Amino acid sequence: MATLQVQDISLAFGDRDILDSVAFTLDQKSRASLAGANGSGKSTLMKILAGQLAADVYTVSASRDLRISYLPQSDIVFGEASLYEETEKAFSRFDILLSEQRELEDALVQEANEGQLLRLSQIHEILLEERYHDRRQIIETVLFGLGFSHEDLSRQCATFSGGWQMRIALAKILIEKPSIMLLDEPTNYLDIEARIWLKNYLKAYSGGIMLVSHDQGFLDATVDEVYELFDGKLRRYSGNYSAYLIQRKAEIAALESAGKAQAKLVERNEQFIERFRYKASKSRQVQSRIKMLEKLDEVKVPPHLRELSFSFAPAPPSGNDVVRIEELHKAYGPLVIYDDFSLWGNRGDRVAVTGRNGTGKSTLLRIIAGEDTEYDGVAQLGSNVSIGYFSQETGSSLDVNSSVLQEAADAAASEDQGRVRNLLGSFLFEGDDVFKSVGVLSGGEKSRLALLKILLRPSNLLILDEPTNHLDINAKRMLLNALSSFDGTMVFVSHDAYFIEELATKVLYLEDGRPPLLYGGGYGDFIAMLEAKEAVEEQPVTKAIPVVSEGQAAYRQANQIKNRIANLRKREEALLQSHTLLEERIAAVEVEMAKEENYSDGERIRSLVLKKENLEGQLANEEETWFSVIAERESLEESANA
Repeated sequence: MATLQVQDISLAFGDRDILDSVAFTLDQKSRASLAGANGSGKSTLMKILAGQLAADVYTVSASRDLRISYLPQSDIVFGEASLYEETEKAFSRFDILLSEQRELEDALVQEANEGQLLRLSQIHEILLEERYHDRRQIIETVLFGLGFSHEDLSRQCATFSGGWQMRIALAKILIEKPSIMLLDEPTNYLDIEARIWLKNYLKAYSGGIMLVSHDQGFLDATVDEVYELFDGKLRRYSGNYSAYLIQRKAEIAALESAGKAQAKLVERNEQFIERFRYKASKSRQVQSRIKMLEKLDEVKVPPHLRELSFSFAPAPPSGNDVVRIEELHKAYGPLVIYDDFSLWGNRGDRVAVTGRNGTGKSTLLRIIAGEDTEYDGVAQLGSNVSIGYFSQETGSSLDVNSSVLQEAADAAASEDQGRVRNLLGSFLFEGDDVFKSVGVLSGGEKSRLALLKILLRPSNLLILDEPTNHLDINAKRMLLNALSSFDGTMVFVSHDAYFIEELATKVLYLEDGRPPLLYGGGYGDFIAMLEAKEAVEEQPVTKAIPVVSEGQAAYRQANQIKNRIANLRKREEALLQSHTLLEERIAAVEVEMAKEENYSDGERIRSLVLKKENLEGQLANEEETWFSVIAERESLEESANA
């Protein structure tokens, strides 16, 4: 088994130890998360392991066949190659082997040699085991799972945006199938469908993984151990991220208790020193206590685990009908975003809007907020509705000449003025950061400050476009707790499955080419559909030079069939759930068609007939898929039982 054993990695910047005698082991079965506060050295450690950064001390032993691939957080830019050509470079590790194969084939044309024949057979086995000849299928599976389309395959990489460039980099690493993947914030630029696909891919992956991520749900599903980096030291915790938090909560409670006891001890000894410092008869005791205080280690709580808090003032009262959208039609030129779309939001609803990028999520929020009026149909707010609207562009509205503290204070109510500094700390502005000019803040910092300002203003309808961007897990948890206690109405866009699951009462799912689907039961029904849609089959473990017996091959094939049958059963169930929802929507349209005010209105009845036809067409397509899934499953079951 390919293994990386780290005995000692140490690195200091000036007088600060970034990594202090770090030691751990990763192998092909590892499912590890690397946790720690921003700036604690997580990315630095990954870069050292990937050979991109030198350490002061580097004592590591690795298996000869170990391959490590590393995904940084950002700043990867690809050139003029097409998307397919660039991702196919992930198979370049076979170039030497292919060259050797050609040389052997040329030599065997002249004269057969038993040793050469054996080596050629080994090369063929390796290429078959690694599915080299299936590389187009592998490349397309990964690219489509990450959200690329067929049309994108021939598109030049240089024409993609920065976020999509990072998806290309991630795709190449997945296709490389290294022994160990080091992934630094791999979900940063992914929509919810791509996140779920990646989660399922990593769960089925046959190699080792070390992840840095601010998506707690993603970590809970993919890791079984957590390494915490704090003050340069690395410590291992068994279990997923939630289990780690439970363990650390108990430890931190003990730390805080010890901290209080230590503070009392320090206070008593400082009083003694101050009182008897100049008394000769007490000089020995004074010096003893001074030395004792110098030796005391400060009790510290890791910044990424500090308890953060934020709470809303009671929401101003509103009517029960908060948002009403009817027969909405929105298009950008020939591109239709919404067609005959309706949505009602009642007081207390928490509607999550999600789906692939480019399906109209932000457009819908702008329409509800009144920022976009170029549409046909009705989009109205109810009586006494006051809006708090946060978009990805809100940060640009800040006063660049103001300080962070002044911007927050200007937005806070008089009763909140005394806690503005603490609130800024909850949004990751600490110490002297609050005195920074807004003009020098990064895009992420401006976004966090703008979000805080929105939340400080009294409102009863929060419209939030990806509010968790640029927040770490601790700050996300603080925001989630605050929003959960908010007694108003909420419409929000998010790709964070954990955030949606904990907060949403309804989920509006947007998909290209299909009518929007509203899951009134919240997260459960919605995620069942997505899990089936983004399912990934188990991957066979990669071997360096496989020598497979007939019995082993039969066992492997049987195992693959078993996994495929299980995935097909899940997909059947999800399709049946989708069928039920579609049938309910068709029935609802038929009820509308039977109303006199509708069937007597020619334009309205044509719209309803078209809507019914679209839904029936979607149902027919899904039924055809369902039958093909059943046929494949039954065929596999027959072959398995034969």
